Amino acid sequence: MKFTRTFSLIMAMLIAPAASAASNTSDDTAALKQKLSDTLSVEVISIKPSPVAELYEAFTDRGVLYITKDGSKLFHGNLYDLNKGMKNLTEAAMAGPRIDMMKPLEDHMLVYKAKNEKHVVTIFTDVSCGYCRKLHNEMDGYNDLGITVRYLAFPRAGVPSANADEMESVWCAKDPLKAMGDAKNGRAVQKASCDAKIKEQYQLGQAFGINGTPAIILDDGTLIPGYQPPEALLRTLESQQ
Repeated sequence: MKFTRTFSLIMAMLIAPAASAASNTSDDTAALKQKLSDTLSVEVISIKPSPVAELYEAFTDRGVLYITKDGSKLFHGNLYDLNKGMKNLTEAAMAGPRIDMMKPLEDHMLVYKAKNEKHVVTIFTDVSCGYCRKLHNEMDGYNDLGITVRYLAFPRAGVPSANADEMESVWCAKDPLKAMGDAKNGRAVQKASCDAKIKEQYQLGQAFGINGTPAIILDDGTLIPGYQPPEALLRTLESQQ
């Protein structure tokens, strides 16, 4: 009986500090979330300790931000691990969440499916950007290599804009894939409107840290900014396996 009471007392002494630490961490993150929201008008999706001591990593609707534990200093940029070949820790932190965050918009993607599908990439695109047009005109090349391409809209002029309206017309056309081809080749697309969620697609791109097009999301959620020709994209995808 004496042993049992002693053991219970020891366990209580061990658990109490851990519970207190967890509570303190929760309080810290709640306060930091509120400060980021109030100061920057961003939505904080998640926040956790970063690989750097006393620095928290906040995943927001405007990308990843780093904030000191006391909430006094803010850092916006990529964090790299010098001991792991300059691994981009910021990009690694965002890869997994990107996959989950795209799921609600899957029904609104314009999909160019490969017959012998080996990879699926999601590309944030704009109808007027030069390299987006170059990429689109090589669609058969991507598909022939087994790469299925899914488009999400990222009107570079923002939402609302004439640019966003044009992209909505593409998404709402009777044949969106043909309309995309027309728009990418400078041909007029008949004005149309529907619940295409162009604004939500654009906002998702912003949350991913995208500020230009094309922006390619690989199978694992990794972001590759800019155009890649078919063979180069295949090599990039295969190097991720």
